[in-house]
Parts: sequence; C-alpha cells; structure tokens
Amino acid sequence: MNWSVSDVADERNIDNTGLFGEFRRMVRTSGTVGGIAARIAGHKMGFRSNQSVHAGDLKSVLGGLKGPLMKGAQLLSTIPGALPEEYAKELAQLQANAPPMGWNFVRRRMSAELGPNWERNFRSFNREASAAASLGQVHRAVLPDGREVACKLQYPDMKSTVESDLRQFRMAVGLFYRIDSTICQDDVLEELQDRLYEELDYLREAANMRLYHLMLAEFEDITIPQPVDALCTQRLLTMEWVNGRGVQQVLDTNPTQEERNRMARALFRAWYAPLYRYGVIHGDPHMGNFTVRDDFGINLLDFGAIRIFPSRFVQGIIDLHRAIETDDEDLAMHAYEAWGFAGLSRDTVRVLNEWARFIYGPLLDDRERFIQEDNDPQYGRAVAERVYNGLKRTGGVQPPREFVLVDRSAVGLGSVFLRLKAKVNWHELFQELAGDFNEAALARRQAEALRTARVPAPLGSRN
Repeated sequence: MNWSVSDVADERNIDNTGLFGEFRRMVRTSGTVGGIAARIAGHKMGFRSNQSVHAGDLKSVLGGLKGPLMKGAQLLSTIPGALPEEYAKELAQLQANAPPMGWNFVRRRMSAELGPNWERNFRSFNREASAAASLGQVHRAVLPDGREVACKLQYPDMKSTVESDLRQFRMAVGLFYRIDSTICQDDVLEELQDRLYEELDYLREAANMRLYHLMLAEFEDITIPQPVDALCTQRLLTMEWVNGRGVQQVLDTNPTQEERNRMARALFRAWYAPLYRYGVIHGDPHMGNFTVRDDFGINLLDFGAIRIFPSRFVQGIIDLHRAIETDDEDLAMHAYEAWGFAGLSRDTVRVLNEWARFIYGPLLDDRERFIQEDNDPQYGRAVAERVYNGLKRTGGVQPPREFVLVDRSAVGLGSVFLRLKAKVNWHELFQELAGDFNEAALARRQAEALRTARVPAPLGSRN
C-alpha cells in the first residue's frame, strides 16, 4: 500500500487531533451554544424571535457535528421543561446522519488498532461506510473463514471532542438554569458525562453485547450480533453482520397489523426483559439502533449507551407501577425516593405522578390497544407542559441520574410504537416480564450475568 504526500496531508486534515483540532471544534460549538444561550435568554426576558427557525438551524448544526453535543441535546429533549418547547421538539428528531469519513481515515484507524498488516484479518473490506453515527462509522467486511462482519471505527480524537462538547453543553444548560431553575440538571449532566465516556470504550461495548446475548437468549424474535473479540479494541468494534431493513423502509411497504404488532412485541421485550430481570437498560431507543428481520423480529444494535441499575432502583419502578395502579401516594413517595429523588413534597409527588400515569398508562390497561389512543399528536407535549408548570409551582425538582435513561427509553420507545401503529396488550407484555419480580432474585441474576459477560463496573456507579 503506497501513500503519497497528498494522502498524508489529507489524513492530517481528517484527523482533528491535538490542540488545534480541539480549538476548531470549540469555535464551532461555542458559536452554536452561544447562539442557543442568547436566544433562550432573550426568550425568557420577553424578546420574541422566530424560535422554530432558530431551533431548525440548531438541529442542522448539531446533526453535522458527529458528536456528543447532539446526544446531550437528544437526552434533555425527553425531560419535561428541561429545554424550551421549540428546541425540545426539534432536538427530539435528531439522529446521527453525518456523512462518513473517507478511506484515508479508515486505513489509518485500522492500522492503529490491528497493525500495519490489518488487511490480512479480512478476505474483503468495503471502503465505503455502510452507516455513520455520532461517535463512529461502520464498514462491512468478510473474515477469512467467510463470516460477514461489521467493523465500527471510532472517529478521531473523540475523547477531546467529548470533553469540549461537555464544557459547552454545561455552559448552555447552566445559563438556562439561571434563568429558569424548575429542573435542576446537575445529576443529568453527570449521567450524560459518564455514559458518553463509556461509549468511547468499544471493549466495554463488546462486553455489553455479550451481556445482551445472554439476557435475551430465550427470545427467538430478537437477534443480538456477537462481537469478534480477537478483532475488537477500545476504538474498533468488530461484530457479526446481521441482515435487516430499517423501520421506515418496512413501514413504506404497508405491513399488516399483525406484522406491526410483531415488531412492537419484539421491541418491548428487547428493552424491558433486561430491565425487569437484570436491572439493565439500552438507553438509546431511536430507530437507527435496530433493524427488522424478514419475519418481523428485530436485530438490536449499538450497545454503547447501556445503563446498569442497582436492584433497589428497579424495585422502585415496580413499586411506582403499583402505586399508580392503586392510587397509593405513600408508595409513590417511597418509589421516587428509591430512584434517588430527595426532599419531595406531597404536591411535587402528585405532579410527578401525572408524568408517571402518562408513561405507565398503557401497562395498566388489560386489553389490546394503541400505545396512545388520543389522536392528538401534541398530547405528550401537552402532558409534559402541565408537568413542567406543576413542578414550577411546587418549587422545582432535581431528577436523579438513574432516572434519565429510563425516562428517555420510555419516551423514545413510545414514539416508535406510535410510528408502528401497533395494537397489542401492553399490560400482558409487562406482566410476562415483571409479574414475578423479586428484588433479591434480580440482584443474583445481575451479578452472575455481569460476571459471565465480563462487563466492567459502570462509571459513576452508586450501587
């Protein structure tokens, strides 16, 4: 493989490493975040502007950054009142569709991870990326034994990118909090930081894949690709290639109601069997993170944003379900405290319960139904606005870090179920997975599964 002088120059341009790479990104993100902050401040002080246009511009900028600033915005967009409505609406639609990096980057990354003779590990390796995400891009390849694999390569200098973006994100959120202190985001930002740093470690993601393969082994309608451990490093993840179609591609074929329901049931089990049985959740439920098999089962993908909870937290989820079902305010208070909420008044608990009823509602209704029976597309936003106003009236709240990804998963999956137009018995699915819940049994299963899959301890763990 012969490299020219121009190749080397191109690689230096692609690889934004070192002080100048971080400076270039800081200038870009500072401009973006400064604009967000100024608009939020102006809006709160009564200066009106075209918020929808500004929010659309913001989405375009963040969507092209290939990085964690976008992920942070997505995360906050699911929490009632954490961002102005126009921003939350636009940012909730963000997905990682940034253009992939070129061949110079690919061969440099592969050489750094597997050595100068890296190509000997493959019978063939596609130069063009099959997919591009916020932290890395995927290439299809074939191993010498004929197995098809996907190779996910991390973008250059992502640790500096994360650090730079987090600084900017904290600045924007901090300014918003000084203007509106209803939702204190300190723990949310700590959670975002830890999960983003975990996502940079592809060896951890390979362990998460082994964990999910173990936890979901009994479900024939869910496929988890296996990692190829010998070809995995901290910045390269090699896994089995799985065939499937994107959800929108499937919906464009006008599937039957039963086919829609089959996809929904598989998704529900993929997200909630690990949570209710092992205390583990996949924190990134957007439609780019799974594909649909020919039999309308699913392939679950992208295991970077995985959260492991102490058993007491999952007990709190079960207790809150029971509290909403029986209108037991004392049990609800106990459940929120198990989650990590502190200093809650009775009034605040009643406000939080309105959000809980929105999330738990379909699980309480023992019949086949759509996830949302009100045809109003703004229904969820209206509930969120009422909750935000209620929290503002009762003195605000600080969401604990453990709450963040569970909330994001519930809201994200709900939006997918809406897109699918699935009509199933959600109560029955919940009972199938959590009807025999036992906190001590979950703790034992979790410990054994983490040991078997060789999963490192979570960053920022408070177990």
